[in-house]
Amino acid sequence: MLMDRQNLFSSAQAVTASAASTDIIDLGSSRDVGAGESLEVIVVVDTTFTAGGSATLDVALQTDTSSGFGSAVTLLSTGATAVATLAAGVALARFKVPRGTLRYLRLYYTVATGPMTAGTITAGISLGRQDTATYADAL
Repeated sequence: MLMDRQNLFSSAQAVTASAASTDIIDLGSSRDVGAGESLEVIVVVDTTFTAGGSATLDVALQTDTSSGFGSAVTLLSTGATAVATLAAGVALARFKVPRGTLRYLRLYYTVATGPMTAGTITAGISLGRQDTATYADAL
């Protein structure tokens, strides 16, 4: 998968409590990027998450007409994911950007029954999906 800096929401962002992604994507005007060729949001765990208890993480794709996200609309959400499954290298989410986007996009990370004591995420939008399967040598 190829991701460029202008299409990243988070670059090794530490997520120990609920927070918005460090970056937003400004589409330049209100436009529906969910129409046409599919764009995919990819959320990858960089550093394994840990917590003192049974914390969970939910990742939501949000859109708004304002960069302040005062009236954020949640387009998609991963649902609560247990800390035990948030290991380095795990693709936590891969979902298509749906119809209904406004000018600005961001991710919102909700930590429940936390806090997390460690864990980082890199996330962004990519055109096309690299999903290579590997197989054992048949010889």
